[in-house]
Amino acid sequence: MQTNNSLSLANPHPPQLNWAQKLSLALGALGGLILLVAIAAPSDLNMQSWLWPSLGLLTASGLLYTYFTYKDKPAGIKNDGNFFSSLSHRGVVGWVLGIIITGFYVLLYYFESYLGFNENGANTGLVQMFDPLSMFLKGKAASQWFVYGVLYTVAILVMGVKFIVKYRHNKYQVLRTISVMFFQLAFAFLIPEILEGLNSDKAYFAKDMKNMWPLNYYFFEDWHLDNMLSGGGLGMFMLVLGIAMIFIISPILTYFYGKRWYCSWVCGCGGLAETAGDPFRHLSSKKLIAWKIERWMIYAVLAIIIFVTGMVLYTYFTGQAQILFLNTYTLRSAYGFWIGAAFSGVIGVGFYPILGSRVWCRFGCPMAAILGLQQRFFSRFRITTNGGQCISCGNCSTYCEMGIDVRWYAQRGQNIVRASCVGCGICSAVCPRGVLRLENGPVNEDRFGEPKPIIIGRDEVGILS
Repeated sequence: MQTNNSLSLANPHPPQLNWAQKLSLALGALGGLILLVAIAAPSDLNMQSWLWPSLGLLTASGLLYTYFTYKDKPAGIKNDGNFFSSLSHRGVVGWVLGIIITGFYVLLYYFESYLGFNENGANTGLVQMFDPLSMFLKGKAASQWFVYGVLYTVAILVMGVKFIVKYRHNKYQVLRTISVMFFQLAFAFLIPEILEGLNSDKAYFAKDMKNMWPLNYYFFEDWHLDNMLSGGGLGMFMLVLGIAMIFIISPILTYFYGKRWYCSWVCGCGGLAETAGDPFRHLSSKKLIAWKIERWMIYAVLAIIIFVTGMVLYTYFTGQAQILFLNTYTLRSAYGFWIGAAFSGVIGVGFYPILGSRVWCRFGCPMAAILGLQQRFFSRFRITTNGGQCISCGNCSTYCEMGIDVRWYAQRGQNIVRASCVGCGICSAVCPRGVLRLENGPVNEDRFGEPKPIIIGRDEVGILS
């Protein structure tokens, strides 16, 4: 007979997987095993025929697991057992997954030859497995980045379906998830790959129309500017659009909708964090020290990329790479290695199961920093609170992936206008009392909704103005 020492009046037992869920996960494990075999396969073993079985098993696994998990549950967010799960609460499974993802990113950024990429010859292993799809889309063999793009897109699409089913009662969550799925599939993957194939005679330049500076840190580097200028009509279009996105389109959209228009509706980093990273959103630290570190780190990265970009443009227009003791090529390489690769990729995604799903967005993304400053001081977006309805359950703070102590504001009836808030709306979705609302309003001091003391007298109750 199984015993349980919990004194909880609710069901104290952590949820168990049924046979259908286990079978679904087994299919995913088999699909992942094929990818691992491809990485370790000898160079003379052709893996091309295993692409669709692997992706098919991974996709079927995610969809079947979603169906068997939520088919008998009513609409409404279910976060049952998050703190009991070895996956979602830094258990052995979570650590193992984190190590696997981190290891993959290390190979992707620094040791691509181990994945089978051969710049001067035929691919082997994992990269070779993706050659047929790459040839179909752009007429050339795959690279490690094509492999990454396919797996990244599949993760957002499959986990996006899971997210939609889980949050199906909330129209805002459904719409924004469809949005990030669309932008990842179309603008971040299919369109750039097809355009690359149609312009194969021209030097490479970025063709993801939504990936703007400073997130795209190499946009103003000399080779990229030269390639866009020599890239014909498409190159000139991407140059003009990139500059317009920075100085016109992004500020206007942020003014009307806050940084959520990008961070929660468009951005691929945010798309992965919101879908595949959803099981880990409660792991973000809400401690005061984490907030202090966040402020210093994210604006330090912003200052660094502005400085590096300034140096790069100086070199482009003057031809001088050495300025006093600084070499602009060394600076840009260091930023790409430590920030563009190690921080945003290896740590930003690999540490999902350990530090939460928005490590990069919260502590290092310069795009989030710029949009956050505008949202804080020059935007109509805010989250309003009805303090009289708050029961201090803490759900809002627990599931804020950006580490904001939302409950602190809700208890005081104070509007939430934070530079770090990405407007995902989960705090509002998990609130059992409807205390929180995402709204747009006039840009003035009242937007912050500073709490006003209540005066209780003998004859009346009033608010001190």
